[in-house]
Amino acid sequence: MGIGPINPSRRRAVFLDRDGVLNRAVVRDGKPYPPDSVAALEIPPGVPGALRDLKAAGFLLVVVTNQPDVATGIQSRAVVEAIHGTLRAALPLDDIFVCYHQDSDRCGCRKPAPGLFQEAAERHGLYLRWCYMVGDRWRDVDAGHRAGCRTIFLDCGYRERAADNEPSARVTSLVEAVTWILQDAAKTVQ
Repeated sequence: MGIGPINPSRRRAVFLDRDGVLNRAVVRDGKPYPPDSVAALEIPPGVPGALRDLKAAGFLLVVVTNQPDVATGIQSRAVVEAIHGTLRAALPLDDIFVCYHQDSDRCGCRKPAPGLFQEAAERHGLYLRWCYMVGDRWRDVDAGHRAGCRTIFLDCGYRERAADNEPSARVTSLVEAVTWILQDAAKTVQ
């Protein structure tokens, strides 16, 4: 089933989780964590080229990331923003939306809630049904699903629970995710 023809007055985007998708997550005991500094940030090979392919196909590239370590005091907001500055300099990203809350805050922006997607849709004139979400955790898949996006689960082999919603596709790299997105989008746009 396709996503329908693209209305030129509405834009489409690929939403991207940060840690584990754009940069390597730090994995301890099977659980992913963000890098603790710009020096620890590592962008896997293939990521810049894959994102350029999405841009060439007309997609807006929007990062949606939970960074609860700021709320807990483990990480500073300045370090998170410095990491984002480095990612913006290295990758063709259009925008970054961040939730700095933890689960106990019960906010509408922390994935799996769809708040960051809705904010991005409003700011950029996106029609979420024509958008995709690429993430490496259950929160990403469930948030994308709740927002109405097609979801791609980048399986990094973490030891954690599965998403409540079945993703549209399962892949093992961002390059593979981009190939799937471009093929899926081509079926719907003539």
